[in-house]
Amino acid sequence: MSDDDRIRPVTPAGLVVRRLRHERGWPARELIFAIGEASYRASGQRETITPNVLAGIEERNEPVPYDTLCLVAAGLGCDPVDILA
Repeated sequence: MSDDDRIRPVTPAGLVVRRLRHERGWPARELIFAIGEASYRASGQRETITPNVLAGIEERNEPVPYDTLCLVAAGLGCDPVDILA
């Protein structure tokens, strides 16, 4: 995958992200923490998203870079395709 593909905006399915988070019984902060933990396990670096980015995804389906979508999917333990709109 090229660098252009990694930063190209994609539209997440915000309601799916919220549903998966709620199924786990997590508040938003817990998902943000899980994203950082998954990133650390994968790369040794704790990369995560802000509460505002998560709210934009869940509430408004705001487009995000593909890399951000992958971070959210890793935090939820699912495939990025599962949370695409």
